[in-house]
Amino acid sequence: MHLRAEQILPGSKGLEQAERMEIHPDARVAAGAELGEGVHIDQGCIIGSKVSIGAGCFLHPRVIVEGTTSIGEGCEIFPYAVLGTKPQDKKLELGKQGGPLVIGDRNIIREHVTIQGGTKFGSGLTKVGDDNMLLAGSHIGHDASIGNDVVFTNGAMAAGHSMVDDRAILGAMVGIHQFARVGKWAMIGAGSMLSLDAPPFALVQGDRARLVAVNVIGMRRGGFSTDDRKIIKQIYKILFWGQGLRQERLTKAREFADGNSLALEVVDFVESTKRGVLAPRGRNSTRDESSEAEI
Repeated sequence: MHLRAEQILPGSKGLEQAERMEIHPDARVAAGAELGEGVHIDQGCIIGSKVSIGAGCFLHPRVIVEGTTSIGEGCEIFPYAVLGTKPQDKKLELGKQGGPLVIGDRNIIREHVTIQGGTKFGSGLTKVGDDNMLLAGSHIGHDASIGNDVVFTNGAMAAGHSMVDDRAILGAMVGIHQFARVGKWAMIGAGSMLSLDAPPFALVQGDRARLVAVNVIGMRRGGFSTDDRKIIKQIYKILFWGQGLRQERLTKAREFADGNSLALEVVDFVESTKRGVLAPRGRNSTRDESSEAEI
């Protein structure tokens, strides 16, 4: 059950439940905001009228939550995080707000994190899943989609319309280009500038990011078997270090996968790319369709 902000005023019918919340007298919670049981809102927080905050969330001092923003249960949000404000899109008119921002359960959102809602120029929605850790200074742009158990290390930034899938890790100061995708279990090394897609299970490094290897350590920690790791390494060898043009390698990789769901996830990801997929070190850009190195 949620309470609206006006219900927490003295003498209201929701006072008994409201007493199970902790709302600092210096916090500003607009009428219309919905707050779950056990929510803690500390000094100087500002909560907009279209905001919904789930049960058990803890907002440290000076957090701002605006726009049409929904936050799930059990999230902890640290000082000076700013969520749901107007997207950084020059096409939005003065005074116009963005679309919804939906944040799932049990997320840790550290100091100075910024996340913006969707726009009518994209999906209309920015979505952040469950159990993510967004470290200080990280940013998620409008219309982006972030999966579950993702880590944004300090200063990592995902531009508008980008996608970061489950269990991916972005190192410090990583930059994800607009519309670029990061697949499941990918590890993007600190300082990498990722302008093309990083496939599932990839280990990626470099100022202009390149594939380095399979993220074997991440897979091992995630409980993937030795056989799982072997087949992914072989799929990578065929797709990225093998000979032939893009379609030839895709065909060979799909045949080798022989219905294996993990291997097919990588093949499907590469085949569905719109921006192109990162090339491995030592190969040219993946954009030229006639290139022997193209993916």
